[in-house]
Amino acid sequence: MAIDTPTTVPGPDTAAPSPTAPRPPAGVRLSGRARLVLFVLCAAQFMVALDFSVLNVALPALGEDLGLSRSALQWAVTAFALPSGGFLLLFGRIADLFGRKKLFLTGLALFGTASLLATFAWDPASFLTGRALQGLGAAVIVPTGMSLLTTTFPEGPLRDKALGISGTLLSLGFTIGMVLGGVMTDALGWRSTMGLLVVFAVAVLALAPRLLPESRTPERPRLDVPGAVTVTGGLLAVIYALSTAAQRGFGGADVWGTLLVGVALLVAFVVVESRASAPLISLPMLKRRTVAWGNLGGLITFSMMSTVVFVLTLYLQETLGLSSFETGLIFGVQGLASAAAGSSAAKLIGRFGARRVLAASLLGQGAFVAALLGLGTHSGALLATVAVSLASMCHLGAIISYGVTVTSGVPDAEQGLATGLVTTTQQVGLTIGIPLLGVLATTRGSLFDGVRTVLLIDAVVVVAAAALVAVGLGLGREKA
Repeated sequence: MAIDTPTTVPGPDTAAPSPTAPRPPAGVRLSGRARLVLFVLCAAQFMVALDFSVLNVALPALGEDLGLSRSALQWAVTAFALPSGGFLLLFGRIADLFGRKKLFLTGLALFGTASLLATFAWDPASFLTGRALQGLGAAVIVPTGMSLLTTTFPEGPLRDKALGISGTLLSLGFTIGMVLGGVMTDALGWRSTMGLLVVFAVAVLALAPRLLPESRTPERPRLDVPGAVTVTGGLLAVIYALSTAAQRGFGGADVWGTLLVGVALLVAFVVVESRASAPLISLPMLKRRTVAWGNLGGLITFSMMSTVVFVLTLYLQETLGLSSFETGLIFGVQGLASAAAGSSAAKLIGRFGARRVLAASLLGQGAFVAALLGLGTHSGALLATVAVSLASMCHLGAIISYGVTVTSGVPDAEQGLATGLVTTTQQVGLTIGIPLLGVLATTRGSLFDGVRTVLLIDAVVVVAAAALVAVGLGLGREKA
């Protein structure tokens, strides 16, 4: 169900823009109601992004207050990451079948309640329970919010503009969280970071019921329970194994055992889906060039950029000796650069097409990460600020264009599925990058040598992905 749109949006007798053809410039204006709807959906996505990073700086203070050991602090992150990544596809499909608005509001209520529990946690168990429930709420909010956006705003310039604003705020949420977490922890204590999320959830929940339209698929097929069990179990196992490896390395038998179980369950999921009458994931959809290669681009941009932020944080504080506040300011510049990129991404997509922008953005991200190889042991703050900001601008272009690429041409009845894939790619990418590469920064002799090794591998992977995505999307054979 799409909201009323300006006259520049194609009408019933106008051919819908092809996902392979360049769209007209994104100069359309959102109506007043459309802006309010977009504000509510973006605020929810921003809240979840904020939750990913706002607690990071507060972890030492949290551990001291609740009695969590340094080795156990990783569970403050893992307890959130497990359900938030593991249940995305399941809730995206449930929303398609039973109502996206209804599930979105349920997720907001769960997230707000869980944040309240984390705010007033009295021991490690109560805090980690709150974090796990936050992650479960996020697994509901993210795919339902994205599918509400893509079904509310029709395909074309209006949706591109909405996705551009959403992607910008998503990126800003991660960055602002890093800066805000340090400021609030110093001034008000670590509990204030969780209390802020309660305020966000209550505010969005107060506005959403009257503004958001309800939408679901017209049919009511049975939920694919075997598919839901295997994909959720597989994602949970893989995310748990990689999160554990980030802390202890890949040497433990439990890490490899859990990883193998996860891979086996995901293989079983593919088999189940090929035989299911109403599959959780339509395998023919995965065969679509835009879906397959678009999600690969999204996976690479999220996993590799999260790794860059991780190793640069170590470099700036431990090699150059900057304070957490000074480091936060550098990433604050990065956030402003991302915001600037977000304002123009939709226009670039309208002019050149999402596929071309995705490939070019990945190439730019890889090139600017490679520039970070010029960092030194005694100086490099300026280079780090400039290069990571430019890389982040390209990264945001990749985020927005891969979302447009994957969801273009997908009927409304399958938007929850398509956006579930988009958001699952996002969450898995954020989860696997640091375990796979970031751990090298702390295990290769000196930290500086480890950081350089990670940056080199990161840059090569992103540039190679840009080439693969360009070929896979057929940019040499047809227009983007």
